[in-house]
Amino acid sequence: MDIFFTYLTQGGFISTLVLVWLSAYFIITIWIYVSRTLTLASWERTEKASLESLLKGVAKIKKNSILSKCIGGASSNSKLAVCKAFAQKKATAYLSVLSVISSTAPFIGLFGTIISILDTFSQLGGSSTASLSVIAPAISEALVATAAGIFVAVPAYSAHIFLKRKAYELLNVIESEVELLATVSPNESFESRKKYEL
Repeated sequence: MDIFFTYLTQGGFISTLVLVWLSAYFIITIWIYVSRTLTLASWERTEKASLESLLKGVAKIKKNSILSKCIGGASSNSKLAVCKAFAQKKATAYLSVLSVISSTAPFIGLFGTIISILDTFSQLGGSSTASLSVIAPAISEALVATAAGIFVAVPAYSAHIFLKRKAYELLNVIESEVELLATVSPNESFESRKKYEL
């Protein structure tokens, strides 16, 4: 931890900028992961309840289901396709942000390391005592940025994969609902169709 604070206090503007940038990335990653996990879990429970209602032959899908909000009254195959595409877009929101964070964080850290090493070598160039005991601590402090970049990239990548899986599970439930709704002809009411058996 001392190396981190030394790096922050003795580093230049670029070093500080890199650490602030990576800190912002880390906070954004945690926020997206927590908020999207809670949102997708709640949404999946709603859609599973709606799917269960459809399978039991209840008159209509649940009011808080995204398909109910999207199709309104009557459902047609084209409306269902649009609703499914809308649900997919909504379910995969912020995945691209996590992908960008996980792929760019190591490069930002590496950039900070290179700037710090260049700064160290430029300071040592004018010194008459450039031994390993002087260079090694400076290089180790410079590597803090690379370590910070990797530290940010790993949770961002893990959150991306986890949320992608949650979105996939949710979209499978919605796909099942769409298939059930598509089996009802436009002229046939929900009340008149046969009940689906499990």
